[in-house]
Amino acid sequence: MEKQDYFKASLELHKKYKGKISVQPKFPVVTKDDLSMAYSPGVAEPCKEIHKSPETIWDYTNKQNTVAVVSDGSAVLGLGNIGAEASIPVMEGKALLFKKFAGIDAFPICLKTQNVDEIVNIVKNISPVFGGINLEDISAPRCFDVEAKLQDLGIPVFHDDQHGTAIVLLAALINACKVTGKNIEDLKIVVNGAGAAGVAITRMLRCINFDANICVAVKNIIVCDSKGIIHKERNDLNWIKQEILNYTNINNETGSVKDAIKNADVFIGVSVANLLNSDDIKTMAEKPIIFPMANPIPEIMPDDAYKGGAVIVGTGRSDFPNQVNNVLAFPGIFKGALKVKAKAITPKMKLAAAYALANCVKRPSKEKVIPYALDMEVVSKVSKAVANAYEE
Repeated sequence: MEKQDYFKASLELHKKYKGKISVQPKFPVVTKDDLSMAYSPGVAEPCKEIHKSPETIWDYTNKQNTVAVVSDGSAVLGLGNIGAEASIPVMEGKALLFKKFAGIDAFPICLKTQNVDEIVNIVKNISPVFGGINLEDISAPRCFDVEAKLQDLGIPVFHDDQHGTAIVLLAALINACKVTGKNIEDLKIVVNGAGAAGVAITRMLRCINFDANICVAVKNIIVCDSKGIIHKERNDLNWIKQEILNYTNINNETGSVKDAIKNADVFIGVSVANLLNSDDIKTMAEKPIIFPMANPIPEIMPDDAYKGGAVIVGTGRSDFPNQVNNVLAFPGIFKGALKVKAKAITPKMKLAAAYALANCVKRPSKEKVIPYALDMEVVSKVSKAVANAYEE
């Protein structure tokens, strides 16, 4: 089906079904006894038990398998700041994927506010119902504030645009290094885009493995935004861009993204379409690895990247090999976290997810450094690794 056909067919599908998710009872309510146990008077007993022992909420309610997909509609992929109402189809879609891949009941919570403190307050006050919070499509740098202020909820709060993207990208990079023979610690990596995904990728590359509690990091990372390389002499940086300077651009390089990628091993794009051409790829180090993930048009099309000498290319699109798709991460991460009643998603859990995902590809190749997005075996492997990595 042509892309334009997808748009038309999707509109018709949404109108036909009036959305994509619904609430279904877990058992039949047919008789008077059924009703008396499901509701009054029998329902009073689990209420009293929870009141007496709050931790039993995990035993008597759907909290143990329910996630809120929370958005303010300020940074919807490919659409921008479209607001709460217009973001509902995307959040419904995310809820559908939770159910499809992990069996988790998820519900879209689209907020008619883009104020950090209001978002935080609302999420805190609805949190008793949910076992986890998936933050979605909240613009940077506010998304960092929102997530940080919700880490004391006692349940996992995970901004998928940040960490889901970073986890899948790291898995792909681990396998790309196996194919090219490069040492991941010694790579020069350029990240273009300093929003939610770009910052999260950069932070994750700071710590790519734990060995006896020692952090192993990529040493040379340069981050670029729409104005070029982020360096110490710039006076137009917000607080998050200032923070990442503490562990990036070790040589304080200046210039454009095209300057940055000279002699670089890896280019990671979470930015805008058609940024690079094949001649730019030719300026990179031997066996360059390219992940241009702008949607729907990447920073460079795969054919042009290969023409410039790229060995591995992965985009965000399903019509090319090596699709970096968050659906490979978030269902398994939440399934594992809910299984152990995790109070947060820790760095070790994220890394465990990345390595488990990488290990799902038994023989990495140019055409396959990451599992297919619809691989139904991924969730069980990722969830097991995440659950085993949790330390309270």
